[in-house]
Amino acid sequence: MSKQTYKVCFCFRRRFRLASAEAPADIKAIFERYSDNGVMGVDQLQSFLLEVQKEENATVDDALAIMNSLHELKHLNIFHRRGLNLEAFFKYIFGDINPPLNPKLGVHHDMNAPLSHYFIYTGHNSYLTGNQLSSDCSDAPIINALHRGVRVIELDIWPNSTKDDIHVLHGRTLTTPVELIKCLRSIKENAFSASEYPVVITLEDHLTPDLQAKVAEMINETFGDMLFSPGVECLREFPSPESLKKRVMISTKPPKEYLQAKEAKVKESGSNKGKDSSEEEAWGTEFTDFKDKIDDDKDDNLDEDDEDDGVDEEDPKSQEIAAPAYKRLIAIHAGKGKGGMQDWLRVDPEKVRRLSLSEQELEKAVITYGRDIVRFTQRNILRVYPKGIRFDSSNYNPLIAWMHGAQMVAFNMQGYGRSLWSMHGMFRANGGCGYVKKPDFLLRDGPRNEVFDPQAKLHVKTTLKVTVYMGEGWYYDFRHTHFDAYSPPDFYARVGIAGVPSDTVMKKTKTLEDNWIPTWDEVFEYPLTVPELALLRIEVHEYDMSEKDDFAGQTCLPVSELRQGIRAVPLHNRKGEKYKSVKLLMRFEFV
Repeated sequence: MSKQTYKVCFCFRRRFRLASAEAPADIKAIFERYSDNGVMGVDQLQSFLLEVQKEENATVDDALAIMNSLHELKHLNIFHRRGLNLEAFFKYIFGDINPPLNPKLGVHHDMNAPLSHYFIYTGHNSYLTGNQLSSDCSDAPIINALHRGVRVIELDIWPNSTKDDIHVLHGRTLTTPVELIKCLRSIKENAFSASEYPVVITLEDHLTPDLQAKVAEMINETFGDMLFSPGVECLREFPSPESLKKRVMISTKPPKEYLQAKEAKVKESGSNKGKDSSEEEAWGTEFTDFKDKIDDDKDDNLDEDDEDDGVDEEDPKSQEIAAPAYKRLIAIHAGKGKGGMQDWLRVDPEKVRRLSLSEQELEKAVITYGRDIVRFTQRNILRVYPKGIRFDSSNYNPLIAWMHGAQMVAFNMQGYGRSLWSMHGMFRANGGCGYVKKPDFLLRDGPRNEVFDPQAKLHVKTTLKVTVYMGEGWYYDFRHTHFDAYSPPDFYARVGIAGVPSDTVMKKTKTLEDNWIPTWDEVFEYPLTVPELALLRIEVHEYDMSEKDDFAGQTCLPVSELRQGIRAVPLHNRKGEKYKSVKLLMRFEFV
């Protein structure tokens, strides 16, 4: 063996001997309980899977598969010929083969219900590479979103400078355009790279009828038989994701007479802008109760939101010069119609449609019209989008929309932070296919014709008990001076719930000083009234006495799919990309 090979092997061995030597007492006690003379046999491993990991259908073959997956550790003398010793067991429970979500589940929700019965992974201004005012427009973020499983892509379409072609850009800003045809071709090539369930393209249309006709031609030629076009009439009920596999749908307002874009006016946001920038930490602002949020936003002008569904579908004058081919493309009709919020939320038994509200409109509407919104979303689709002053492409709390049944919660996928992390967490459910079935209580009325009220006082359904044992991997994934130039890092973990207001909470471990492999060994309990909508939020930070604490990883997991037992929880960076080595050892129990 060469000196170099010996050095690598020695370091690898030292790494795992160090980690297992520091295993919490609970882990060692569990190993002792399920082993004889320091060896865990296959039958004992099966018992561990059944009793501790709560894997009800675990078989001897499953236990053997785990042992076989560890065969490469034999040369390190941590694998016994009759089973697992402590270090091999520790390698298993802290390894990639023991994740917190079951990778074998795949798509397991009922996919045969109408589209309105699902939360749908939705992007906002999907073509922007950065901020909302001056970044480049490109098909690259569209491709990235589709590869992540996003199912709704938004394109703002405008005439080019010569009025003979169509550009995609954020209107009345300094964003540089990208050609529509390039975006459409990229959608076609990447639509089903991560999921075979339907892609919806929402169009914000600023075109003349002749250019609408050109768009219709582009879309038909690009997608061909992939396109789902039910005709000019509104659907009476939305089709199911299952029936629309590998299909593309168009959603927009019915065409109306083209109006020249008004001269650009960049509104000064005054104190609100300063407040947003001062509160926005490197990893995003913390969630707040939405009633507090309304008070914060009360001076914001809703007119600065540039997405208007104000066309009246029933007014023949608004459609008399529309391009017929363009109108036939529309599968999901959008529009607010006349009147105010109560009129917008009126349910028509003869047709279904899409309504768009800004985050501020929704936050204010739920106070008075919360039940109407839930009832509307049982049949129709509600899309929520960021307020106009989010120039930095930040996002908002999606739980407010989800708990009221909103299907399309449109996010800036380049706006990294806590809100987007929770979006990633929601859509890790159901095999990451981009469609998550809404809980039954959001889909139907109760026995007395009542609908779900997230503000009501609800009984606790279950309690999630979380043990944060330890973490490792920073030493391998970060420069050794990343956190502190002169000493090892001082890590602490934050663990909590994002959900309905009564369930939302964050708790914090103690800070462990000068330790690359922190062992917190702390237990937290989270009573849950609506576990179906709860997301488990996990963050690690490094304490800094003189400056802002350093970010050290995060993840967000759907509580409804959380596996009980001791699990290795991989952490991700701010962009949601998984670190190579950084993970936490945790235990999850429902009590």
